[in-house]
Amino acid sequence: MDLINIPAMAKVYIIFCFLLAFASNCGKTSSVTATGEGAITQVQTPPVGALRQPPKGEVKEPGPLRPAAWETQAYLPKLRGQRIALVVNQTSTIGDVHLADSLQQLGLDIRKILAPEHGFRGKADAGDDIKDGHDVKTGIPIKSIYGISKKPSAADLADVDIIVFDIQDVGARFYTYISTLFYLMESAARYGKKVMVLDRPNPNGHYLAGPVLEAGNESFVGITTIPVVHGLTVGEFAQMVNGEGWLPEGLRAELDVIIMPGYTHQSVYDLPIAPSPNLPNPRSVYLYPSLCFFEGTALSVGRGTNRQFQLFGHPKLPYGDIRFTPTPGPGSANPKLKGEVCRGVDLTQWPTDKARANDIRYELLVEAYRNLTDQGVTFFTRPDFFDLLAGGPRLRTMIEAGDSAEKIRNSFKAELAAFDRQRQPYLLYPL
Repeated sequence: MDLINIPAMAKVYIIFCFLLAFASNCGKTSSVTATGEGAITQVQTPPVGALRQPPKGEVKEPGPLRPAAWETQAYLPKLRGQRIALVVNQTSTIGDVHLADSLQQLGLDIRKILAPEHGFRGKADAGDDIKDGHDVKTGIPIKSIYGISKKPSAADLADVDIIVFDIQDVGARFYTYISTLFYLMESAARYGKKVMVLDRPNPNGHYLAGPVLEAGNESFVGITTIPVVHGLTVGEFAQMVNGEGWLPEGLRAELDVIIMPGYTHQSVYDLPIAPSPNLPNPRSVYLYPSLCFFEGTALSVGRGTNRQFQLFGHPKLPYGDIRFTPTPGPGSANPKLKGEVCRGVDLTQWPTDKARANDIRYELLVEAYRNLTDQGVTFFTRPDFFDLLAGGPRLRTMIEAGDSAEKIRNSFKAELAAFDRQRQPYLLYPL
């Protein structure tokens, strides 16, 4: 790197970034436990708190695997002299240093932050509109790209040359950060801007599962024709969007993906920072592709407790080892079944290696459907939303028909094999 024409303070900070990249990945986070846990009873294990982090005073070595944001030498030269928009949130860090802070202190021209679902600091509830404003720490203007408009306009990008995307994804089609990336690429291609993706590990990148979205069922929770568990990093997804011509009107973004050293699709990566308020730990991240389907049903998945996406239940569920009462709290202002005592199944009893699945747990859906409908409860309270999550009506109709979990699983094997072949040209890391 040429340091000759860089101001003294920037030189110091560049050296600091390099030392930091080789010294630690001590990303820290506060607990994302919801207030008002309610009456979770009959649970012998202690409450599950924040994502795994080193004991106080211990520096955690990143080892050979680390997000691309650490590879400053690979992307800083490409950003000098560019007017930059950042698509970032609370996960966009290099150790303890936020990417926005890092780039600003290096003297780069950060024009704005484009804030996705949950906001720049990641504290907003799912589905909440994100407000425009300014970041208190850096003074950088914040423009929402989650709310009425999810695509940056020509005016939003008028003073920008390049959009840098650095957000931790969890590898499920309905987790909306890849939809945000899709729309960013569309706007960038339409208005002549470049896109740089700083790649991050996919904690569910070791398998493919679920129905492939059927054309005509696209939405913000299902942006294009990929499986529920797609097995792609955000960088690989961006390459596939371009390569498969998925952007409208034949658009193709000018794309640069900064890759991660040491990553494979079998890598086990415990996220150092919660990716959103209701995915507080590795178990919730692993169970999310299976339990998110309950969002379209009568059951709670633990929003309003401190075991979000690690349990499910309903007041009339006739089985389960716990009782819990969803209560409003941070990241869950109005949880489903608020104030109602629910009987449920506690998946915090599962060891993490069991939660780290190789397929969607259709058994959980099939059993809950059969038992609740026997109790006279309408299971699919939001059938249209369930179908959006599933990418079409097939999964719902098979459950309603009484098909077994194994029959459901087998019905998707051929399309998953076809997608596996389709994704091969865009993979950046070994399987």
